[in-house]
Amino acid sequence: MSEKSSGASAYDRLMASIRSGVFAPGDRLREEDVAERLQLSRTPVREALRRLEADGIVEHIPRQGAMVRRLSHTEVVELYEMRVVLERTAAEMAAKHGTGPEFDALDDLNNAISLERANPAAAAAINQDFHRGLYLAGRNRFLLEAARALNNSLLLLGPTTFTDEDRIDVVTGQHQAIIDALRNGDSEAAGAAAEAHLNTSLRQRLRSLS
Repeated sequence: MSEKSSGASAYDRLMASIRSGVFAPGDRLREEDVAERLQLSRTPVREALRRLEADGIVEHIPRQGAMVRRLSHTEVVELYEMRVVLERTAAEMAAKHGTGPEFDALDDLNNAISLERANPAAAAAINQDFHRGLYLAGRNRFLLEAARALNNSLLLLGPTTFTDEDRIDVVTGQHQAIIDALRNGDSEAAGAAAEAHLNTSLRQRLRSLS
């Protein structure tokens, strides 16, 4: 494997580890420890850490080294403010441009979340697929690109809140409200449901920070 391709592989694998919670916000990322865990040499790991620092996912703390960046209270609020703007728009546009099969797929994903109560990480991954599907149904490449730009920051929110089974009931119920509005072609109701959903998520995140 070339040095370039091994560096890309290290980046992908380290990103996957952060996404899955193996490395959480605030965790130190010592080159030797990461290399041992991912079974890679230190050179591609060093390259991956530099790329992640450029992406804003990793930060270098004096006398401590590389760490997965932890969002402050203010940054979490600002992140959700942007998510509300983008996702409300996505839901409104999906109500206008989405199709029945796309809404069926969202329904299937929402049901799948309920079936993963014993596996919060799997439920969280399906939840990400649900929100991605909502953006895709909106049929706007520029909106989709703006949403992708937030993805790195979403990785820094920390552990999933789906460890609380009651939380899954709230999420899937709010998802259903979005889906119902989409099926009715009601863009205003879809946007309002998406905004209410994210505001509930923000309150849950802020409680977990306190």
